[in-house]
Amino acid sequence: MASIVFRRVIHVVVTVAAASTSIFVLIQLSGDPTDGFLAPGSSQEVRDAVRLRLGLDRPLAEQYVRFLGNALTGDFGESWRDRQPALSAVLDRLPATLLLGGTAGVIAIVGGGVLGTISAMLRPGVLRVVVRVFAMTGQAVPAFWLGTIGIVLFAVRLGWLPSSGNNGALALVLPALTLAAQPGSMIARLLQSALLDVRSTSYVTVAHGKGLSRRRVWLRHMLPNAVIPALAYIGLQASLLVGGAIVIETVFAYPGVGRLALQATTDRDVPVIHAFVIVTVILVSAINIAVDLIAVALDPRQRSGLSLSVSHG
Repeated sequence: MASIVFRRVIHVVVTVAAASTSIFVLIQLSGDPTDGFLAPGSSQEVRDAVRLRLGLDRPLAEQYVRFLGNALTGDFGESWRDRQPALSAVLDRLPATLLLGGTAGVIAIVGGGVLGTISAMLRPGVLRVVVRVFAMTGQAVPAFWLGTIGIVLFAVRLGWLPSSGNNGALALVLPALTLAAQPGSMIARLLQSALLDVRSTSYVTVAHGKGLSRRRVWLRHMLPNAVIPALAYIGLQASLLVGGAIVIETVFAYPGVGRLALQATTDRDVPVIHAFVIVTVILVSAINIAVDLIAVALDPRQRSGLSLSVSHG
């Protein structure tokens, strides 16, 4: 288990370096970064002075080494637009996004797990079809459309929930449910398929032959093995939740780090973009490590040093 953690830490360092390189290359390809925060029509003298202050006049090799060093040391400098430490700007908004993503993750895991288990336990018929259609609908409906419909129905028409902001638990309901819809539906389908597959295995037949109750067989013998594919998906979904949070935070005017990153991209605020990407890489990697360790605990076959292949993505 220690070797898995060590390899994952090395993987994080390599990923941070690769992410920083990608950001640097994209910045160079996008044109002059000062176009994002200087007033239109600024004189060339003003533009040159700003480039000198930010170190953008240095050779590309020197800029790259400094850029990579910032990523590995955590010193991203000041926001070019707001003149505050970029890392602090990201970390100040991070708790709100973690609250949103964590709530959506719990809803997706619990809701998808219950839905997938129940649909697998049901006998073939109308009810199983209804559950399956519900799960497929959650995957097919775009998050921004679902969020907009939720605002119109529950905030504007019925007045039950706030339409935006982060004032209290009620303001978290609509964005969390919207963000959880797609991963919850996928978890339900993966778990249902896995449970139906393991139902016909020999060890399940033996368990039934020993006289164990149907509930005990499902919860004690089938579910721990069937949950592995869903766990792999959860590790992959960690990064997708961050990307989804950008859309959801924009739709609901939620003051999280995703909305900050979108604004920084519009303004070409490179230090904030860089800090956001690196913090996201570390956060997603930590979640993947946790998922791998849970998989090792549930499945002894994983202890050979192999981990969930999907979480390498």
